[in-house]
Amino acid sequence: MRHFFILLGLIFFLSLNSCARRVVVRQPANVTVVKTLPRNYKVVRVNGTRYYVWGGKRYRKTRNGYVVVNI
Repeated sequence: MRHFFILLGLIFFLSLNSCARRVVVRQPANVTVVKTLPRNYKVVRVNGTRYYVWGGKRYRKTRNGYVVVNI
């Protein structure tokens, strides 16, 4: 009877583990990062997110600088 409860506990413990695997998302190969924006930029908010517009391109602020994005 003791072995039965140990086996039952082991099955229960193993059923708690997930079968999820690591998913790797590739970053785009060509990312344009600008350290500082020109003086004439405009601030635009889209759905609560702040974007900086200059020269017909939209930028998003990151810790490495400003990244060109497509909205």
